[in-house]
Amino acid sequence: MTKENIKLFSEMHAEPSWLADIRQKAFDKIESLELPVIERVKFHRWNLGDGTITESEPSANVPDFTALDNHLKLVQVGTQTVFEQTPVELAEQGVVFTDFHSALEEIPELIEEFFMSSVKYDDDKLAAYHTAYFNSGAVLYIPDNVEITEPIEGIFYQDSDSEVPFNKHILIIAGKNSKISYLERLESRGEGSAKATANITVEVIARSGAQVKFAAIDRLGENVTAYISRRGKLGNDASIDWAIGVMNEGNVVADFDSDLIGNGSHADLKVVALSSGRQVQGIDTRVTNYGCNSIGNILQHGVILEKATLTFNGIGHIIKGAKGADAQQESRVLMLSDQARSDANPILLIDENDVTAGHAASIGQVDPEDMYYLMSRGLDKSTAERLVVRGFLGSVIVEIPVKEVRDEMIATIEEKLSKR
Repeated sequence: MTKENIKLFSEMHAEPSWLADIRQKAFDKIESLELPVIERVKFHRWNLGDGTITESEPSANVPDFTALDNHLKLVQVGTQTVFEQTPVELAEQGVVFTDFHSALEEIPELIEEFFMSSVKYDDDKLAAYHTAYFNSGAVLYIPDNVEITEPIEGIFYQDSDSEVPFNKHILIIAGKNSKISYLERLESRGEGSAKATANITVEVIARSGAQVKFAAIDRLGENVTAYISRRGKLGNDASIDWAIGVMNEGNVVADFDSDLIGNGSHADLKVVALSSGRQVQGIDTRVTNYGCNSIGNILQHGVILEKATLTFNGIGHIIKGAKGADAQQESRVLMLSDQARSDANPILLIDENDVTAGHAASIGQVDPEDMYYLMSRGLDKSTAERLVVRGFLGSVIVEIPVKEVRDEMIATIEEKLSKR
């Protein structure tokens, strides 16, 4: 019946035969595949999907759109698109930013070419599950040589009153020599307590010479158990600067990968995470250098409160033939509780000689000297500690392109710290 439901979903949305076929092939693979390996994170018993594919009903938790800037924006609540805005001048240049099924009608050949090209449906059990069961999503297409100076916003709300799986596929195609700044928000909205699962895949295809700034804030609620995969695939001389804030309330495993396929390609991954309560967050951040003179940098900073668990795995892999490649990584965790648990695991896999690589990792508490300095200037302990944490996480906060969202991230940090 489940396989039949997937077929009916495809028919109801008039999906092309190639997509319907890949859904069926992915479904057939689910049982035989293993879960992805997230070192030192025990998530095998988590509920990451109940085998249903359905759409959510219109929600009461719809945001107010009366005070929005006139830039490229898409807002979804559950599976429903509630707001879509494309300035006329961008539409005239061929820019597309719309829901997944509408994009299948507008740019079908591009979606067929790039859908699941940075991650394969048979890579692991969760990739296969996603391919078979994703029920909504979005596509952003930037044609060759188009530069957009204003930030592009993709806002995806999970309705806290709904148990419908939050399974989204977000595909970003940046054409040759294009230039964009994209901000993504995954957030639970409302005061409900319905338990839900999420399986989200974001693909960023940066074609030759493209420059992509990708910022994201993840704030899924405590009743959402999630797998979040963000993958970048870079052509010659392309670049992706990632700045990701992992601020969820529930249990999450995340996989942030960049494949430096092209020569001279460049990926910077900056990740900050804040774990509190009893939640578990496991984050794999990987850069794989395929191209000559490709450069990959990973910077991960995390803060843990109460009885939470946070694991950073940083993986740099230089493939044979990637001469002149550079892979660097740094993972640091600040523990504000002696009941918290953390791991910071640097992994370097080097298959070529003419390369540069390095790593650093540390786990510790707030530096007493920093606290002494701030308190000697008249700050109380709580305020001083919050300032230290904000400074520790500041490397990603400053990369968020919208001031209101930067302020929101700071407010989230302050809120979590004030509960201690």
